[in-house]
Amino acid sequence: MPSTTRPTAVATALLAALLLAGTAGCSGGGGPDGADGSDRGFAGAVPGRAPAGPTPTPTPTPTPPPTSPYVALGDSYTAGPKIAPQVGDPGGCARSGVNYPSLLAKALAVPSGQFRDVSCSGARTGDLRAVQKTDDGPNPAQLDALTPATRLVTLGIGGNDAGFMQVVTECAKATLVDAVKDLVGADRAAAPCREHYASGGTDEVQARVDAAGAKVAEALQEIRRRSPQARVYVVGYPALLPADPASCQPTLGGTLAPADLGFLTEKEQQLNGMLKQRAEAAGAVFVDTAGPSAGHDMCAGEDARWIEPPFPAHGLTPIHPNARGEEAVAAVLLKAVRG
Repeated sequence: MPSTTRPTAVATALLAALLLAGTAGCSGGGGPDGADGSDRGFAGAVPGRAPAGPTPTPTPTPTPPPTSPYVALGDSYTAGPKIAPQVGDPGGCARSGVNYPSLLAKALAVPSGQFRDVSCSGARTGDLRAVQKTDDGPNPAQLDALTPATRLVTLGIGGNDAGFMQVVTECAKATLVDAVKDLVGADRAAAPCREHYASGGTDEVQARVDAAGAKVAEALQEIRRRSPQARVYVVGYPALLPADPASCQPTLGGTLAPADLGFLTEKEQQLNGMLKQRAEAAGAVFVDTAGPSAGHDMCAGEDARWIEPPFPAHGLTPIHPNARGEEAVAAVLLKAVRG
């Protein structure tokens, strides 16, 4: 064979060897165990083959922050008056065993000995620092439940400082008086309640909300001082009225003038806005419940509402959350706590 053919033969042999090696390296048989069906594990563990590279280190799952001990502070929207079962002392605080703090503690698996619900119906910010008198005995100052070991705090307060229930009552009264004036021929105001609280260019309800804000800020500072390692959540108030307050007329009848329903919605938005601002300024988390409660206001159907109307279902508290409402707020709060 002439010598010129030898390089060609050598090149052909080398090419065949390379092709054979490439074929052997891809003969996985379409599965992870190799063509023969044997379990070879990861590629780096195949005998006679160098590892493809270092095995990636799994990303560690972050340890969630502690949620106990947990202390719940607040007023009747936290306590859950008349929602069975009523538990705890004093009975005058009207705490429910299925209010949102209790449901949150259960969802977070907080040990019973590390959960304290000291909320109390009728509470104002002053009752966080001082003993609150109830019809069934005193409720100790709510802040006294906090310790340096506390890791979770929820706070739902401010509505009573702003006199919100009194405003609702006054609005209903103003509408009744205005209706009587209409019967005797006097001029009828379009929004008697707004005129009552905003006459003379000063919004009395807004002034109350602002004053309550300063007290909420002081309470948050004190919570931080007593429990410096706790995560603090300020819980807002759910929407009492729908986006279109006029749609409440079938439920409320002539109890409130349509324009005054808009006034009440505006005041509640100001209250929640104040709570949000004060929470963020104090390094706490504001939990919005007004947004999630849209469509579940007191004028919604009985099977949908989270808040009872002035004429509530049997045995429940008017213009306050029902059991469904407490459960819904607990779900919103749980999502916030878990991030």
